[in-house]
Amino acid sequence: MAAIAPPAGQEPAPAQLADSIVQSFDSILILDFGSQYSHLIVRRCREFNVYCEMLPCTQKLADLKWKPKGIILSGSPFSVYEKDAPRVDPAVYDAGVPVLGICYGLQETANHFGARVEASDHREYGEAIIKVLVQPPEAPAHLNKLFEGLPAESPVWMSHSDRLHSLPENFTTVATTESAPFAAIAHNEKPIYGIQFHPEVTHSLRGKDVLRRFVINICGCEQGWTMESFIDKEIERIRTLVGPKGQVIGAVSGGVDSSVAAKLMHEAIGDRFHAIMVDNGVLRLNEAQQVHKMLCEDLGVNLTVVDASDLFLGKLKGVTDPEQKRKIIGNTFIEVFEEKATEIEQQVKEAGGDYGEIEWLLQGTLYPDVIESISFKGPSATIKTHHNVGGLLDDMKLKLIEPLRELFKDEVRALGRLLKIPEHLVGRHPFPGPGLAIRILGEVTREQVRIAQQADYIFIDEIRKAGLYDQISQAFCALLPVRAVGVQGDRRTYEQVICLRAVKTEDFMTADWFDFPPAVLRKMSNRITNEVQGVNRVVMDITSKPPGTVEWL
Repeated sequence: MAAIAPPAGQEPAPAQLADSIVQSFDSILILDFGSQYSHLIVRRCREFNVYCEMLPCTQKLADLKWKPKGIILSGSPFSVYEKDAPRVDPAVYDAGVPVLGICYGLQETANHFGARVEASDHREYGEAIIKVLVQPPEAPAHLNKLFEGLPAESPVWMSHSDRLHSLPENFTTVATTESAPFAAIAHNEKPIYGIQFHPEVTHSLRGKDVLRRFVINICGCEQGWTMESFIDKEIERIRTLVGPKGQVIGAVSGGVDSSVAAKLMHEAIGDRFHAIMVDNGVLRLNEAQQVHKMLCEDLGVNLTVVDASDLFLGKLKGVTDPEQKRKIIGNTFIEVFEEKATEIEQQVKEAGGDYGEIEWLLQGTLYPDVIESISFKGPSATIKTHHNVGGLLDDMKLKLIEPLRELFKDEVRALGRLLKIPEHLVGRHPFPGPGLAIRILGEVTREQVRIAQQADYIFIDEIRKAGLYDQISQAFCALLPVRAVGVQGDRRTYEQVICLRAVKTEDFMTADWFDFPPAVLRKMSNRITNEVQGVNRVVMDITSKPPGTVEWL
């Protein structure tokens, strides 16, 4: 078995130790000050086929291993004049690349160049009409580039309670609104811009066009970020990272992410990749058997299923805190994987295979997992620890390899189709690493798992029968830790409550609840209360994200 790696968190993930994917493409750096919209900036850049990476606003440019083609500063819930307000590295403005400050980013830029930012007499939240100013013929050409070719007036989305008191020295106003005289500004000599509105949200009618002009026209990014180009570069990177004899053990669940990651790894290193699925006792009904069939028959990946349900459920006994559940499951996963890796490694040696040690663990971590698990001093806070990025042992022996770490869910699906993964696998709804343990609110027992499994099976079955599965991004049942009085068979019952949850989303960073036809909901409720022993009431979660998250825990 490989030697113990340095504790997790003391150095970058192994997937980032090799030449980063970011060095292979023209890339935009997004510095996050804690805005609820920051992830949308990333999405918009990706839609232009331009790679971008979001890092905390505390990032020092000197520590970057790559040079961005441009830098975008996000919004923030802070005010720049507050004592502990987050500050950007001043080197940003001398990096020789275009800079765009959005909302707080504009105010931080103005503050850096000597202008005063103050509280407005009223908060501006919602739609405003931006008016692009016509620059005189003798004005520097770059002043017009941000709004070049766009209508003189268009609606934009505002979300701020501060304003510039005056224009920074050596800047020009390029757009205004009725209540924001400095709605867009530009440096007279450098390609440094600031806009008070949020172009990344759909409410800003031409906001995407503004971002496109910055990324493509001003930064000059080549639009080379596609899944076709990603495949070849990532396979090459995996081969370099693992080496000609190295072996990888795969954390496979049967979900879209792990299935695509497994297929990509199999394409890269063939039978040196060993896919393993751990039955942790909190999977969906008949999940282990179905996944084994799908991966082996549809993808040609050799998969070993390890039944560790007794081990997991034993460790979860009496545990109700969701973060503790996640960490227990994450840590136990690694323990089981390391034990199985040793077995496989020994089997390979006994068979006379010319392979090295198993020292890598494949995980299907996605970019939203990374974003939601980052917490830096200042504006952002951890929403929840994701199993893939925050539930690992400090003395873990296996090193992580995460080929999908830079991708959003829709990009993973596109990648899966290019890898010729069957549509019924590519279009499958996500299933969290901790499984039903975070859909069972309260203690996890075999009886609670049975109820959650059966209810979830009926819910998904009715969704498919109604032809709605592909219209929904994720659907599941949550088993609530409450009991309700009911009447079943002319008898009083006092049993548990199932909550139905279904959402629509493009990237899982924001989501809207799915509006079922009443007849479908009626059928779901009837089946669950009639067929699942221990349940007498069904409710529906109609909370969007934000303020809620997709999962309950």
